[in-house]
Amino acid sequence: SILTVLILTLLALLTVATFLWNLLVLATILRVKAFHRVPHNLVASTAVSDALVAALVMPLSLVKELSAGRRWRLGRALCLAWVSFDVLCCTASIWNVTAIALDRYWSITRHLRYTLLARRRISNVMIALTWLLSAAISLAPLLGWGETYSPEQQRCQVSQDPSYTIVSTGGAFYLPLCVVLFVYWKIYKASKFHMGGRRRNAVVPLPAAAQVKETSQEPQMVFTARRAAISFQTDGETWREQKEKKAALMVGILIGVFVLCWIPFFITELISPLCSCNIPPVWKSIFLWLGYSNSFFNPLIYTAFNKNYNNAFKNLFVKQR
Repeated sequence: SILTVLILTLLALLTVATFLWNLLVLATILRVKAFHRVPHNLVASTAVSDALVAALVMPLSLVKELSAGRRWRLGRALCLAWVSFDVLCCTASIWNVTAIALDRYWSITRHLRYTLLARRRISNVMIALTWLLSAAISLAPLLGWGETYSPEQQRCQVSQDPSYTIVSTGGAFYLPLCVVLFVYWKIYKASKFHMGGRRRNAVVPLPAAAQVKETSQEPQMVFTARRAAISFQTDGETWREQKEKKAALMVGILIGVFVLCWIPFFITELISPLCSCNIPPVWKSIFLWLGYSNSFFNPLIYTAFNKNYNNAFKNLFVKQR
């Protein structure tokens, strides 16, 4: 039908756009020396995982959608490879988003101790743990924990073993979900605390005077030089407060899109094997591709809040031209 052709065309365009956009982010980080530091290594790791989702996972998922009855006709070996890359890349993408949220949280709440050297070390550890955990979850079915391929039914899917389902969904989604929600709550709380502290400690201008008089209401800051009194008024937000507000907004949008994209899939993925529920295949496909779309939104979000990326994109295209 025309609707089916339209949907498949949109999915193909989503696959190509996801790959090209993440590839552009990686190319920009590699070419611009200013990006060769944290937190851009976390952004690069996220772009790698999202680009792999578009290159290795989404095309075979599209082939499966094209087959009659969504059956798998590409054999056992390719099925195992596809499922393994699916779990590996999607889990890595989710945990990379979590790492970015943690990095923003520590940079706001521990800005004096969270130096550039500390950020580099911690971010490298988070990246290593992200890919190791993702590899462990994806390789478990290959070692005998459940079955992913059924030749009789021509079915290829993530292992439906109940114990593996609990461990994999918990490690790939529910645990990072708890982390990012806690992180955003702390970022929001810290931002509100600093804004309230600024209002309580506002500096009020004083009339020209040679002496500093005590006031009974709010503390005042005055620097005297001979007979001139110099006062400072801080009506606007400081650079740090603007940075905290921007980071809170970016993390909030990143987490919100992440939850909306993945929570329908992981709810059905957890419930289906445990209760032996028969979920229609069309809904499984919708939830799966909604999760894949998160790999398209990630680079849009964390580059939209950074003017350096926009300038780097323009310079990159100008040089290529």
